[in-house]
Formats: sequence, C-alpha cells, structure tokens
Amino acid sequence: MQGKIALPEDSAGVAEQTRHLDAAISALNEIILGKTVQVRLCVACMLAQGHLLIEDIPGVGKTTLAHALARILGLSYQRIQFTSDLLPADITGVSVYDRDQNRFRFHRGPIFSNLVLADEVNRATPKTQSALLEAMEEGQVTADGETHPLPQPFFVVATQNPTYQIGTFPLPESQLDRFLMRIRLGYPGPAMERVLLKGDDRRAMLAVANPAITPDLIDRLQSRVPGIFTSDALLDYLQAIVRHTREETDYESGLSPRAAISLLRASQAWAMLHHRNAVLPEDVQAVLPAVVGHRLRSRQDGSVTDPDRVARTLLEAVPIP
Repeated sequence: MQGKIALPEDSAGVAEQTRHLDAAISALNEIILGKTVQVRLCVACMLAQGHLLIEDIPGVGKTTLAHALARILGLSYQRIQFTSDLLPADITGVSVYDRDQNRFRFHRGPIFSNLVLADEVNRATPKTQSALLEAMEEGQVTADGETHPLPQPFFVVATQNPTYQIGTFPLPESQLDRFLMRIRLGYPGPAMERVLLKGDDRRAMLAVANPAITPDLIDRLQSRVPGIFTSDALLDYLQAIVRHTREETDYESGLSPRAAISLLRASQAWAMLHHRNAVLPEDVQAVLPAVVGHRLRSRQDGSVTDPDRVARTLLEAVPIP
C-alpha cells in the first residue's frame, strides 16, 4: 500500500480519549513487566469487542494480567475458577423460589460483570464451557424464559492450560473461534524477572492502583473502532490472506468469514492504539498471529498451528498490494 491515507485530524475530544488510553496502557505495563505487545493485544481485543484466550503454563501471570486489566480499565471484575464439577448455573445464575412473592427470582451469577476471568476454562466439562461461550456470543443470559442482558462493556478473559496436562477438556474448533484472540505470555526476560524478584508484589500494586479510564469511555472507544478508515487496497490485502488459508493444503480448513471480520476489527483497534485513523498493512501484520493462530489446524495431525509460524508463512506468501 502506498503511504498513509490523508484524513482530517482527530478532534480535541478524540485526542483526550486516546490520552486516557495511553495512560491505561502505561499503568498496565508497570504491573505486567516486559509484556508490552501482549498488553496492547489485550486492550485491542477489548476495544474490538472481542474476547481473549490466554494459553500458557501456570505461574506466568495470566490471572494477574486479567485482574490488572479490570483494575486499570475501571471495570467490575469476577473470577470463575473452572473445575470438573462446575455447573452451568454456577456461571449464569439460578432461579430460586421466593415464598413471600410466590414466584421464582433469578439470582445472577458471576458472568454479570464487565470483565470475567474464566480461569482454566479447559478444566470444566464441555457442557459448562458451552454455557460461558453462549453468554459471550449472545451478550445475554436466558433463564425461565426471561432474558437478562449482560453489562456493557463485557469482556471475557479465559485462561487455558496446555492440553497435555492432566484433567483438561480441550475446546473444540467452534468454541475456539468465539475468541477473537489467543495469546501466550511466556517466561519473563532475565532483566524483568530480576525486577519481579526485587520489586513490589504485583498483587499489592493492584490493591492500590487507580483506574486510568472509565467504562463509559471504553464504550465510546469501542463504538469508534468500526469507523477507523479501511481502504480498498487494505481490504484486498486482508482478503488475500484469508483466501490463501482456504487454498493452502497444509490446513484442515481456511479462515471463516467471522475470522476475516475479527482480523479487520482487531486491525482497526490496533490502529487506534497507535493514534491512526486509517488501517495500515502493519496493523494487520501485528494482530495476525493472535487472531488466526487458534483458528487454523494442521492437516497432518489436527493440532492447532503455532501462531508465530503460521503468521510468518502467510506474510511471506501474500504480498502487500
């Protein structure tokens, strides 16, 4: 693509919104050390109104990251520990008979929160997993014929242990596709790990951290994301990437139209984070591993592809217009 698109400058109100967004990312980076890309991907996923899956070994900061997101973004927060005996009603809520009013009253479950951490989601049974994913997809819970809308903004951060660990129920492809992004945190670098060892406890830092943004502002930012300008040439590039996955014989199946929309929305959110009002190829390339890695399976053994490797393969195969 030839250069940037010349568009009018942001208004003072928009500039103020992005200033608060920068402050939020800076505050998150003070708590989650050495993971600047992952932090930005998390915020971009939230701005694109998607949901996030974090897959990694225990102890690398998945729960801390989710709690930090809620704290710094000013969101109400609930953590659900997924276990093999967890029931769908433990997530969505249950109707209890009220003798005084002679009727059933719905008691809301922990899903009714702005940010929900579904911790170790693949340790629950498929039926319980489906209850969470249905709420994610519909943005509401139905009980006894009555619909209860979920609060807005609504953002699910699910953590998943590696599938080789004992007692896991791997998420099927259709449910993985409900997550806009999947990321890994990995081990910290030596310098950042030394800071962790010598510095303040991260949980203690969270306890005194102040919100840098409000839910109302997040709503406004989310509404702006689909309006980030996308040129025809950029759409050609995005469609070429999607088409290549459908024609490439290494994958069981290519990216779906929903995956293509997810890639577009994530690219627009990434452009917003970098104060651009138009999407560039670099934005698509930045979010590509997190958006497509969990949606493509190897034809050889059916395993989920390595996100960085599949992104490199796609970017090498598909030229920028």
